[in-house]
Amino acid sequence: MSIYAVILAAGESSRMGSPKALLQIHGKTFLEHLVATLRNAGLHEISVVLGHDSDKIITQLPDLNVSFIINENYQKGQLSSIQAAIRSVPKDCDAIMICPIDRPLISTELIKKLIEAYMKTKPPIVIPIFDAKRGHPIIFSSSLFFELMRAPHDVGARAVVWAHHNEVVEIQTEEEGILLNIDNPELYEKYIRKNM
Repeated sequence: MSIYAVILAAGESSRMGSPKALLQIHGKTFLEHLVATLRNAGLHEISVVLGHDSDKIITQLPDLNVSFIINENYQKGQLSSIQAAIRSVPKDCDAIMICPIDRPLISTELIKKLIEAYMKTKPPIVIPIFDAKRGHPIIFSSSLFFELMRAPHDVGARAVVWAHHNEVVEIQTEEEGILLNIDNPELYEKYIRKNM
């Protein structure tokens, strides 16, 4: 059973003003932190989808032993990065775990819970939920790759989630971080910098 982790870091970070992948959290970049969190949870096949400023990001990072995927169509939105990842994973991949770079406040324990939920019954989709709201990361079974590749860009992966709403497994968590999209300096100051 192989679950591939996919970190989405292709956006322009226009509201942040600098690449979110290189922001600092507990002495590491967001990207280093997420990679470590995923590895500690037992996920070792990790791909990072880059787009805007990809050369800058790669040259400023240490060797993370991850696969970099360059999404030339990153301006089409997050779904284009998911599609780039699907095109790159091996055919024997059973599922992918989608981790946006701007949601770094998730724990190894949460990742393990999501993996365990998938391994138990292998549902099409596993999503964490906090305060009755769905967040990230999300696991998509390979059975949905075809649909993800054909989903409308203006709706994104949500179209596939909605199409399978009766099959989604929701994992309750006390981690608000699944909802926190750290995409501007104010949120970074509030949730990251003041707690470092």
